[in-house]
Amino acid sequence: MDSENNFFEKVYKVVLQIPWGKVTTYGAIAKHIGSAQSSRMVGWALNKAFNKEYFIPAHRVVNRKGLLTGKNHFGGTNTMKELLESEGIKFNENQIINLEQYFWDPNIELF
Repeated sequence: MDSENNFFEKVYKVVLQIPWGKVTTYGAIAKHIGSAQSSRMVGWALNKAFNKEYFIPAHRVVNRKGLLTGKNHFGGTNTMKELLESEGIKFNENQIINLEQYFWDPNIELF
């Protein structure tokens, strides 16, 4: 497996752990997989997530301000927002209200 595919698979494993009704950020994922400066590459991985044979809940990944920067990859400009709203997440336009309320940090182990 080449290094890009390995990186992408690490991203997918983290994204698959995001609980329903929660979101995380590109940066939090990058930090978790040991590549803190690779937020954009996390986004590239998620752009390719739609070609996977299994569902990757990429709609649960937003930028550090809670903006839906990946929304154009969901077949329509409102699909990402609609998916998140169906999970109870509140918005003002395309920004999550009270991001900290919905934020899931993959870097914190819960026991």
